[in-house]
Amino acid sequence: MKLLAGMVRELVGLFVDDGMLALALVGVIGLAAVVVRFVHDGTGAIVLVAGVLFALFANLMAVRR
Repeated sequence: MKLLAGMVRELVGLFVDDGMLALALVGVIGLAAVVVRFVHDGTGAIVLVAGVLFALFANLMAVRR
C-alpha cells in the first residue's frame, strides 16, 4: 500500500510540483498569443514551439543541478 501511495504522490508531483515551469509555459503562451494577434504569418507557432522547448530545456538544466 505504501508503494502505491508513493507512486501516486510522484505522479501528482509531475503535474503540480514545478511552479516555475508552469509559470514559464503560461508566459510563453501569452507571448505567442500577442505575436499571433499582431503578426499574421505563422510566427506565433514558431514562438510557441521554440518557447516551450526552451522552457523545458531550462527546467531540465535547473533540475539536473
